[in-house]
Amino acid sequence: MNTWARPPRQEQRRADHDVTEVAPGVLRLQLPVDMPGLGHVNCYAIEDSQGFALIDPGLPGTTSWRNLLDRLGRAGIPLARVHTAIITHSHPDHFGGAIRLAAETGARVVTHESFRLFWETDELHEHEDSAALDLNEVEAAEEFLDHFRGLTPWGTVRSEAAPQLTRLMLEERRPNQRFPTLRPDLALADDQPVALADRDWFALHTPGHTHDHLCLYDPTHGVMLSGDHVLPTITPHIGGWQPDTDALADFITSLQRVAAVGDVTVALPAHGDPFTDLAGRADAIVDHHRQRLDHIRSSVRRLGTADVVAHMRLLFRERSWGVMAESETFAHLVHLAALGEIDRVESDGPATFAPRHH
Repeated sequence: MNTWARPPRQEQRRADHDVTEVAPGVLRLQLPVDMPGLGHVNCYAIEDSQGFALIDPGLPGTTSWRNLLDRLGRAGIPLARVHTAIITHSHPDHFGGAIRLAAETGARVVTHESFRLFWETDELHEHEDSAALDLNEVEAAEEFLDHFRGLTPWGTVRSEAAPQLTRLMLEERRPNQRFPTLRPDLALADDQPVALADRDWFALHTPGHTHDHLCLYDPTHGVMLSGDHVLPTITPHIGGWQPDTDALADFITSLQRVAAVGDVTVALPAHGDPFTDLAGRADAIVDHHRQRLDHIRSSVRRLGTADVVAHMRLLFRERSWGVMAESETFAHLVHLAALGEIDRVESDGPATFAPRHH
């Protein structure tokens, strides 16, 4: 009997309680998460003369909040000394804890200027009738889920948000709030400096994994906070959720941009361990997607005119089938169409792609 099993990826490991200094003035705090392929998120605490900034303070909800307080206690950081929460991008394991952090401490919230919570539309926050805010828990959960129903950009039925995530998000609802909100106090533009650890860090807008992903670079010590843009042992998911956007082209361009940053001594990812060869790892991720593109080129020849689900089933193993695999497949198909290698067939149904005949 073959008992060999591939060791877990770094990003899948469960959070431990250790607090370690991973760069000058930067502590790594690991917070538990239970999400597909992930066992922890790294919350980095950056000290300056005024206190601490926290990068990506974990999931929403009471359990994650208790874990954050536990790690802060182990690091010797009083909650009152946390003055800033920096969010790398709009996924709940990164922004969730900042909702309560900002509400309870008044901490400044810093994001890229394109940051937006994925359920937010202006009409959710503009109600003339105050009675509309008076929802019980069941009604709030049902209305929250309504914003996830409908069709994906590639025309399949959008799956609902996980009930667990819905519950966690609604735990963060404040009095007189319909849904939890997180508004940045400082929305960074690309290349804009922000003072952390008594030195300037520079914002790098790195879309691809999400449209609003933010990396931060410290040229003084060569530190790159890479978020989910560059991870040490898994390939970040590309979200094909933004209409009229070539997310894969954005991702490759962003990877090449961080690879070209000189003098990076250490990359601090949102999951997994710090690593030193940022350029090499970014190049490897680009190569991975070039291989994926070759698979798509082959499947287009094999399938002819076909929808995203058909391509997804050839690109991914069955255990991975689902909306995330569909969105990544869609991103690759959109990229090949933008390159002029395949055609997107106009129809009223699901998005369909076909070989281009010259």
